[in-house]
Amino acid sequence: MSSASLAVRRHAHPDSTRIAALSAAIAINLIALLALLRPMAPQLAEQVRQFTETDIRFLTPPPKVPDPPAVEMKPLPQPRTIPRPHTPPMPPAVPVTAPTSEGNIAAPPAVPTVAPTNPEPLVSTAPVEASLAYRAVPLKYPSQALRGRMQGTVILKVLVDEHGAPQEVTIEQSSGFSLLDRSAREQVLQGWKFEPAMVGGHAVRAWARVPVTFDLNQL
Repeated sequence: MSSASLAVRRHAHPDSTRIAALSAAIAINLIALLALLRPMAPQLAEQVRQFTETDIRFLTPPPKVPDPPAVEMKPLPQPRTIPRPHTPPMPPAVPVTAPTSEGNIAAPPAVPTVAPTNPEPLVSTAPVEASLAYRAVPLKYPSQALRGRMQGTVILKVLVDEHGAPQEVTIEQSSGFSLLDRSAREQVLQGWKFEPAMVGGHAVRAWARVPVTFDLNQL
């Protein structure tokens, strides 16, 4: 038999002495481990007991705050209407007549006609005859009339509209000088202002006579 076959047969079964030595070493290690863990066993048991005895408490949610009461909206009180006393209209003031720049006294205003309780509409729109107060503009003496020493009074017939403006001027009585007559007519038509005539509480057109005097002594 060869040497190779003998070596296989020799290691086919483990050595009992070797196994016993390994078992003894494992046993010694286990005993040492148990010896180390033994003093700690009461502490581990106490920790497990405390953990099991600990009360588990759940947090209680806070109580729900009730909703505020609904606000009732009340309508604002309406202000009381204070009746206004009815004030009757005041009668128109009568203008005070004053001397004009020419020294003439303006004609008194026309006295308004008192309208009836139920006035009827005016059928005719023709201008009426009236004496009207007026505001005269200072007369401008024509230069040619000054050189010719012309003076005198011209009577004009003036058509005044509802607003007191002259619309038409005619010569009713001459001053004796056509230059003075023409100058008086143009100045009254362009710059004078009249109080309109009143009929039934309404302003109407009216014819008025106006004297215009050219006096050299008043220059």
